[in-house]
Amino acid sequence: MNHPRPKARLSRALGVALTAKCVKYVERRPFPPGVHGRQRRKTSDYQVRLLEKQRLRHQYNVSETQLRRTFDEAARGTGKTGERLVTLLERRLDAVVHRAGLARSIYQARQLVSHGHITVDGRKVDRPSYRLRPGQVVGVRERSRERLPFQLAAAGAQRGDGPTQPYLSVDLTGLRATLLREPARAEVPVLCDEQLVVEYYSR
Repeated sequence: MNHPRPKARLSRALGVALTAKCVKYVERRPFPPGVHGRQRRKTSDYQVRLLEKQRLRHQYNVSETQLRRTFDEAARGTGKTGERLVTLLERRLDAVVHRAGLARSIYQARQLVSHGHITVDGRKVDRPSYRLRPGQVVGVRERSRERLPFQLAAAGAQRGDGPTQPYLSVDLTGLRATLLREPARAEVPVLCDEQLVVEYYSR
């Protein structure tokens, strides 16, 4: 069996499918990998919070440093820190590329941005961490449009089963997406109790 091993194992450990391919592995074996995966272990408050922080970090494919920096920024803002943290992460360029259906996973989205295929307001941006402001338009460079991932995207093959998030306006045939406004936490399809992440960093 062809097994996307590292991501499947990580998905099972976190209890969340990190790519479409990992969904069946998580559903088939909804317990952590390893000998003791099936045993019910007592988990400490610290472990529960750590797991939640890891779940959030890996769903956005960001480093510990990037997540910490974004948390610090969220903590300085107004409103609930946890919700603000998710909103800031969701406005990352790679997250929007993935969410809009221009890439099949957050991993592919990061790669496409890093390799210079993506534009913001018509200018090439190759920083996955670039944070979009409402009204900005994400597109695909003219010379990159013939590449297979974008041909698939234009045909709608990269979109998940769900509808487009209400904070995005997506034109897949034109390979464009606009961030209409700040995402609200309830609209962001990320599996995480962000309050536990706040508690993890506030300890």
